[in-house]
Amino acid sequence: MSRAVEMTILSAENLQMNRRPVRGNTFVTVQSDASSETSATRVDSEGGSYPSWNEKVVMDVPLHARFITVEVRCKTSSSGSNSVGVARIPVSDFIGGYVPENQLHFLSYRLWDGKVRRNGVINISVRVKVVEHSCNANSSMPVTGVPVAANGSTGVVRGVPALWLNYQTNI
Repeated sequence: MSRAVEMTILSAENLQMNRRPVRGNTFVTVQSDASSETSATRVDSEGGSYPSWNEKVVMDVPLHARFITVEVRCKTSSSGSNSVGVARIPVSDFIGGYVPENQLHFLSYRLWDGKVRRNGVINISVRVKVVEHSCNANSSMPVTGVPVAANGSTGVVRGVPALWLNYQTNI
C-alpha cells in the first residue's frame, strides 16, 4: 500500500562544492526510505549556485515510509556525479496529523554536504494525490465514522462536530 506524492523540485540556493560556488550542471534525485525507486530531474547547466528546475516528480510512497531523501548532485566531466547536498524530509511534514490531503505545500529545507556542513537550501512543493472513489449504492467499501440518529434521520458522521460534543455534554 502506498500514496502518490507529487513533488515539484523548484530551485536551490547558495550551492557550493569544496566551499566554492557551484558553476552548473546540477540535478536532483528523490527517493523514499521505504522504496528503491529513484526519480531524477533534468540537469540545470546555467543556474550555477542558484539552479532552477521547476520539474514535477510523481512517486508512490509506501505507507510505512518516514522520510523522503532529496539530493542535489553535480555532473562531472568524467560522466559521473558528485553529491552537493542532501535533505531528509519527514513524510509527516505533508501527510497525516492536521495536514489536509490534496493540499499544496511550499517547503524549503537545509541541504547538508558529506562532511555534515550546511550547503544551501532546496525549495520544493508537495501535494499528496487523493485517490478518487466512485460512490454508488452497491459499493462494498465499509463506511467508517460515528453513527448518528436524530430527529428521524440517520447517517454517519466523519469527524466529530463541535455542536455534537456540546449536545453530548449537556445530556
